[in-house]
Amino acid sequence: MGCAARSTADEPIRVLVWDEQQPAQKEAYENFLGNAIAEHLKSKSGLQIRSSSIHDGEQGLSPALLDFAQVIVWWGHIRHPEIKSEIGKDIVRRIQQGQCNLVAIHSAHWSTPFMEAMNEVTRGRLSAELTKQGIENADIQEIPADRFKAPSRDARRTPYWEVQSADSSGSSKKRTVKLFLPNCCFPAYRNDGKPSFLQVLKPDHPLAKNLPEKFSLSRTEMYDEPFHVPEPDETILHERWDAGEEFRSVMLWKLGKGTVIYIRPGHETFPIYKDPNMLQLIENAVRYPLAR
Repeated sequence: MGCAARSTADEPIRVLVWDEQQPAQKEAYENFLGNAIAEHLKSKSGLQIRSSSIHDGEQGLSPALLDFAQVIVWWGHIRHPEIKSEIGKDIVRRIQQGQCNLVAIHSAHWSTPFMEAMNEVTRGRLSAELTKQGIENADIQEIPADRFKAPSRDARRTPYWEVQSADSSGSSKKRTVKLFLPNCCFPAYRNDGKPSFLQVLKPDHPLAKNLPEKFSLSRTEMYDEPFHVPEPDETILHERWDAGEEFRSVMLWKLGKGTVIYIRPGHETFPIYKDPNMLQLIENAVRYPLAR
């Protein structure tokens, strides 16, 4: 199995960059988006980089590759359903045990590992809340999100839960809890390439290292809040557009001994991952420590 933590500063951080490699990426990247990120990271000291794609054996997610990875950088878009939930759950288990961190970028919000991670964060928070309320042995009924369908603007933000009144007819008075799992999407997007403007909210955070307090991206896709995910443990960057949309564009969740990081800016046909600030952000994310 992979290492539970980076044991010494002299050992390189082992990074797997996984990419769906959709043909449309050729508009902005000569050799695919994931490979562009991997090649940049290879130029940095203290990192050991491998890249794989859905076209490789075992979809580029063999046990050997997952054992190698202390960080998984994940790009997916239109082929999310092809990655089985078992793979996502295996990656979540590795995160919880401190074997790896997950960095989900842009349209990976609907990727199997990110969604499974957000489900597990939600379950953990519900468990903590039930313990706080002194509710034991609850009957938890999970209601999956309508995956791959964006929520309406007026939809109640997921995840959330509803605790039913105790059944007084039985001796145990067992509570029923309806748990509505996160949709992991948002009500609006626009891929017209209009510029976005980013502001660092936590300049001293490791994910903001060497980033200017404010910077812009000349062409990007717009996502608009509310993002249907558990409230992040930390929000590091905020993004806005001239038309008024906004998004929490770099978020972080603790999951067991590991971390899940979401980085929003990107699009397969815009060269976002050639921008120096975005490459710095990706580097910061892969250097974010395990087992904090």
